[in-house]
Amino acid sequence: MSLDLTDVPADLRDPVMAALMAAGVDDGHLALELVDAARIQALNREHREKDAPTDVLAFPIDETGPTAGPRELGDVAICPEHCSDVTEAAVHGVLHLCGYDHETDAGEMLALQAGVLEGLA
Repeated sequence: MSLDLTDVPADLRDPVMAALMAAGVDDGHLALELVDAARIQALNREHREKDAPTDVLAFPIDETGPTAGPRELGDVAICPEHCSDVTEAAVHGVLHLCGYDHETDAGEMLALQAGVLEGLA
């Protein structure tokens, strides 16, 4: 197992690790950043063509070849002022990086998210 969470705030590393383990991901690097409303709105506009702030955005990286270190899973941006629970947003964003999509699955991602959060309580 080679997970690199050095670019995740220390207080969110346990929830991020729990989400990765629940998704069966035991190798890789990801970055998680807490941003303000203006920054998340700019990211949302640039990447999703939605000119409004949101709670969490995930930017998965799909690599197909070998890498020199842990594979890059992607980046998560969270706007604390637009989410009710930063831990929940972190788990949600990480599950998106792992390939889950609550907009297209049959409730699998949100059920997994609920299980991760329950395990953290």
